Amino acid sequence: MELVKELPEIFEEFAEQRQKSFLVMKEIKDKGIPVIGAYCTYFPQEIAMAMGAVTVGLCSTSDETIPEAEKDLPKNLCPLIKSSYGFAKTDKCPFFYFSDVVVGETTCDGKKKMYEYMSEFKDVFVMELPNTQGPEALKLWKKEIIRFKEYLEKRFEVTITDEDVRKAVKIENEARKALKRLYEVMQHDPAPISGHDLFKVLYGSTFKLNRSEIAGEVNALVDKIEAEYASGKMLEKKPRILITGGATEKVIRAVEDNGGVVVTYENCTGAKSIDRLVDENAEDIYQAIAERYLAIGCSVMTPNPNRFDLMGRLIDEYQVDGVLEMTLQACHTYNVETRAIRKFVNEEKGIPYINVETDYSQADVGQLNTRIAAFIEML
Repeated sequence: MELVKELPEIFEEFAEQRQKSFLVMKEIKDKGIPVIGAYCTYFPQEIAMAMGAVTVGLCSTSDETIPEAEKDLPKNLCPLIKSSYGFAKTDKCPFFYFSDVVVGETTCDGKKKMYEYMSEFKDVFVMELPNTQGPEALKLWKKEIIRFKEYLEKRFEVTITDEDVRKAVKIENEARKALKRLYEVMQHDPAPISGHDLFKVLYGSTFKLNRSEIAGEVNALVDKIEAEYASGKMLEKKPRILITGGATEKVIRAVEDNGGVVVTYENCTGAKSIDRLVDENAEDIYQAIAERYLAIGCSVMTPNPNRFDLMGRLIDEYQVDGVLEMTLQACHTYNVETRAIRKFVNEEKGIPYINVETDYSQADVGQLNTRIAAFIEML
């Protein structure tokens, strides 16, 4: 008889997913299955999935490889770019090592130049992402998605049919729906689980190489959380925090070690990448994919109404008491947008806001704890 796993054990399994997938990666390569690596939520992974490739997020959120990256890149560049490049250059990321192709996108100037350097030692396909979201931008983005499909067909000598793409869309939509169901458990007040445990599943699922397994596993987890909540298992009542911008574990810990609970994430690991589905019934499936991905509310977009739309909904639906915006040092688009976010949160939503600027090191943990503790106490 199979032992019933307790919630903490399930959360840890998701937290360890990245390591587990490292081991599976070699088996995948030995079977001759193509691997497509990417860094960004704008990556239309359904196209790669449609050809039978495994898609994987690449290592980019640790300061371990930054000194190596700084031999080629300026020190005052965003840590995300330096970390990404450092892992690639040092071969310390098995996912990068085993990727046949890395898909880049022109989100920001730093990344564009990074992909240039990266292409010296890896096949890199860069998609031209428009920095605005109007009808002309959508036309360009749809063309880029088709150009990506044609590149894969030529590079791997395969044919990707519309039917293949629709199947992949369905799988990815099911995963999104399950993950959305998961983070919606945090609408309960008091919260049923910690924001850190929620993050483990959201982040861990990005390293799940078999995308069709996500929906079943996550839905089973949600059912378990809801059943335990109904039986009275929950956290005590605490100030409810929305994290926007980025979310490193040290920031999540600083919130939850100092009396708050992170109930929702408006960022690439959270709602931003899961909120919208691709229209499965669209006559033109490439148009539907283009519409879904271009609508992501990233700070590289000008103007960027979709970020405010999503954040406004999350603040209301999750009864948020305060918004914490984490910006990475030298991430100019997010740093510039903090003024607009602060104004939106304070004036339109009438709740407190704090901005913390940080990187991937542990050097500022004490300072973060002090500032975030004071913010939570004020709530």
